[in-house]
Amino acid sequence: MQFSLFLIALFASPAFAQPKEPPAKAPFPYVWATAYHVLPGTHTDESGYFSLCEGHNGKIYVGTAAYGFNAYLVEFDPKTGKQRIVIDVNKVCGIQTPTKPTYAAQSKIHTRNFVGPSGKIYVGSKQGYRRGKDDTADYPGGYIMVYDPETDKAENLGMPLKGEGVNDVTADEKTGLIYIVTCEEHHWVIYDMKTKKFHEPDPKLRLTPYAQTLIDSKGRAVVVTRDFRLARFDPVAKKLEVLPFASDGKAVGKADDKLGPACWAITSDAKTAFLIRMSDSRLFRIDLAADGAKLPVADLGRMIEGKNFDSRGSLIVGTDGKVHALMRIDNETGFGKGYLHHLVTHDPATKKMIDRGVLGVKNPDWFDFSPGKDGKPKPWSHGFHKLPDGTYTPLHVHMALIQTKAGDFYATSIYPFTLLKIEKKDLK
Repeated sequence: MQFSLFLIALFASPAFAQPKEPPAKAPFPYVWATAYHVLPGTHTDESGYFSLCEGHNGKIYVGTAAYGFNAYLVEFDPKTGKQRIVIDVNKVCGIQTPTKPTYAAQSKIHTRNFVGPSGKIYVGSKQGYRRGKDDTADYPGGYIMVYDPETDKAENLGMPLKGEGVNDVTADEKTGLIYIVTCEEHHWVIYDMKTKKFHEPDPKLRLTPYAQTLIDSKGRAVVVTRDFRLARFDPVAKKLEVLPFASDGKAVGKADDKLGPACWAITSDAKTAFLIRMSDSRLFRIDLAADGAKLPVADLGRMIEGKNFDSRGSLIVGTDGKVHALMRIDNETGFGKGYLHHLVTHDPATKKMIDRGVLGVKNPDWFDFSPGKDGKPKPWSHGFHKLPDGTYTPLHVHMALIQTKAGDFYATSIYPFTLLKIEKKDLK
């Protein structure tokens, strides 16, 4: 009897307290999304990158990565849920598909899909990764391609820089110029649609990884340099200038500050840009319309509080005029573990940050997570996890975000490669 009472007292003490049960209900709102597995056969490792857009026809276009072999642009029809290939990079560029994986392959469409006023969609290809110790191939360089949904035809515009892949393509159809960011050295290259020639405004200039060219209200192309300055090219004057990039005298970033590359987006009037860093949730507003040696930049504060921020190619100025981003932070709620991916909105009118909630999947059967024949988890199926209430949510990495003309959102997440549709009616 005394021993039993001792055990009761022992396990009742704080040192031996039983673990608390997780809350029965999520302590945060969900942003509910319908999930679609991106067309199987167009990716090898269940992944893709920033390549996501809405065409003028209302259809959604997603770039994929078939490492060591090929890359594709896939069209998703929201009305039917059907998907089809509209760009087969090897076919469009006249490349023989390799029989075994090779580093020389055009393995990714990594670029943000740029939709011109004409409705044409501009993308680029890049290399993947070595596929084993015997893969010693040299990468020839990536290509610029354009797809016209109206004619359902794609065209190869050529290779901007030998040995360099393509990370970004921005077309100024008015001037007939296409601005390209390459990788791995991050050159800024201009393609003239009339002469069909490429040139660099400054061959010594280097840009931040994943840099994106914007066209401001005065028709000037702007991009962030590796040392976090703003490079601005005037196509009429054919003048390149590089400006300081600071808020209240404090630099937006440094090349070696470990906060990751910059991601930015432009307003519909092309006078203002908003910028975040990959591993920081601070949002900056940049006055692109300003002239002079200094560029007005304002630090608007954090979009969300938390630890271990990660935001990929998801910062956008939506069709509603607001600034939206996906933000991954540590799950410190006690409701499950790992990470949580929030949809966060900044309203320039009210100057408020709004946490819309955590991404949650409406249809848990969009992908078969059951083990393979060998009893092991399917390869590349580790990117989603279940919270205590059974909700699937992205775990590791989201990749892209857009808002459609109708106000719905689409996002991509990897492992498995998934397109997430968030309907306007489901948002609070």
